[in-house]
Amino acid sequence: MSYSYLFKFILIGDTGVGKSCLLLQFIDKRFRQKHEVTIGVEFGAKLIELDGLNIKLQIWDTAGQESFRSITRSYYRSAAGAIVVYDITKRESYENVARWMEEVKQNGNPKLSMLLVGNKGDLESDRQVSYNEAQQFAKECGIEFFETSAKTANNVEEIFIKMAQIILEKINLGQIDPKNENFGIKLGSEQVNYSHGNQNITNLEQQQEYQPYEEKKKSGGCC
Repeated sequence: MSYSYLFKFILIGDTGVGKSCLLLQFIDKRFRQKHEVTIGVEFGAKLIELDGLNIKLQIWDTAGQESFRSITRSYYRSAAGAIVVYDITKRESYENVARWMEEVKQNGNPKLSMLLVGNKGDLESDRQVSYNEAQQFAKECGIEFFETSAKTANNVEEIFIKMAQIILEKINLGQIDPKNENFGIKLGSEQVNYSHGNQNITNLEQQQEYQPYEEKKKSGGCC
């Protein structure tokens, strides 16, 4: 399917915060209870419509373990946006957000945008990080903040669309040159009529081939 732009995103955060489940919910609109660790980096893609444009989101789901950190760092520089995820029921995952953000700043391109996400909002009774605390932190950092639930799908689509809006606005304001692929953006072919209900899910290494995200996962994964 033709598109006007391709935006590359990266999902980062501690292991177990639900990065893979957020991506699976966004792409396949499904939730998987079983917790299986992501190995290295996995991929997903989806076509959305934004401001009358077809935009392809290419999303890299990274492992949170320290042992894979050197692998995931290499993906930062060619990303247009980083979605930093923590688990609202695990204080430590929130406290590590600053470290993840610093890693993005050190390894990402200078135009990369960030967004903070507190996942597992359905587990309110186990909450260890308040909404107001995280919102204030995001405000101080100058980035948007959302709480989500990969299980109920609350705010899941919104975070990916919001990131796309942020990047598209930078393009429209002339802050990002869409012809420079070093900023995680690629110009697509001319826009064609597209039915929003026929959403494209692909393996990014074989983009002609339709394949549900869950089947592409080398080892599954909800983190």
